[in-house]
Amino acid sequence: MVEAKVQTIDPSQRRKRRIDLVWTIIIIGGLYAILFREELLSLWNRWTSDASESHGFLIPAFSLYFLYQDRLRWSQLKAKPSFWGLLLIFGSLFMYAGFFYIGMGYPRQVSILGVLLGTILLLGGWRAFWLSLLPVLFLIFAMPLPARMYYQISMPMRELASAAATMILNVMPNIDWVEATGVVIHGTHLGADGAAEPFSLNVAEACSGMRLLQAFLALGVAMAYLEKRPIAHRVVLVCSTIPIAIFCNMLRVLLTGFIHIYIGADYATGTLHTLLGMAMLVVAFGLYGLLAWLMNNLFVDESETKKQVLVVGQKAAESAASDTQGGNDK
Repeated sequence: MVEAKVQTIDPSQRRKRRIDLVWTIIIIGGLYAILFREELLSLWNRWTSDASESHGFLIPAFSLYFLYQDRLRWSQLKAKPSFWGLLLIFGSLFMYAGFFYIGMGYPRQVSILGVLLGTILLLGGWRAFWLSLLPVLFLIFAMPLPARMYYQISMPMRELASAAATMILNVMPNIDWVEATGVVIHGTHLGADGAAEPFSLNVAEACSGMRLLQAFLALGVAMAYLEKRPIAHRVVLVCSTIPIAIFCNMLRVLLTGFIHIYIGADYATGTLHTLLGMAMLVVAFGLYGLLAWLMNNLFVDESETKKQVLVVGQKAAESAASDTQGGNDK
């Protein structure tokens, strides 16, 4: 008889490994912060000074939580260093130096994530690399887009929101006419005395929906990653965040127009305007949750269905066998 040997790890040895891991993280993190201090300080200043980028504080917290969710797999991981990590590190540093020389900030910030992934690959191996890939790439959501890219994305969203609001306002009561010129909505409505009163609405950059799109896209990716569902469902949920955010921003512009015309121009700005923007985030999560519920109830996992059929068939066979045995006994 062969006795199975169970390999046990001495608690003191396990504690030593944890201490070594903590010191490794501290040393590498310190070197990383010193090497890329300008980029990290730039991100910090942007998060604290620009309200549209304040969600950047939450992104690293989500990344750490992703790593914590895989703590069981991390605890079972055996480090197998790969020298491919050196290639990734030097390649990312070369890109960083090139973008630094030509003065491109956003690609420079993205390249430091390559250095981080290369370090993980060098020290931990490919399994550690794949486990940390999404948590590290998720940090891209904390990096502000370049001004030109931001404008190229936000301008069509502003024009789409103004066009949609114009189309609906034209069929509303007491509205004489409405038309959109770029991101500005012009029109007249009938006042209490029946006289035509002109109005003008400007879909400003703050109403472009970019803030909602960036925050909701990041949170949508986080929720799709954390939920246990098929890959196809996760892809659909992530892709749905973009049209949902655009729709909610169009709804926000339309409601702002209603308030401006029917209640008063003073109520369409300030605190009420800010609260309306926050309410759209709630609407976006409601639509996201509805889509997730529909996929859970309209689509059935074939593997689970087969398991249930096998269990039911096995129980039926056992019941038939027991009935047959009881008949023979009689």
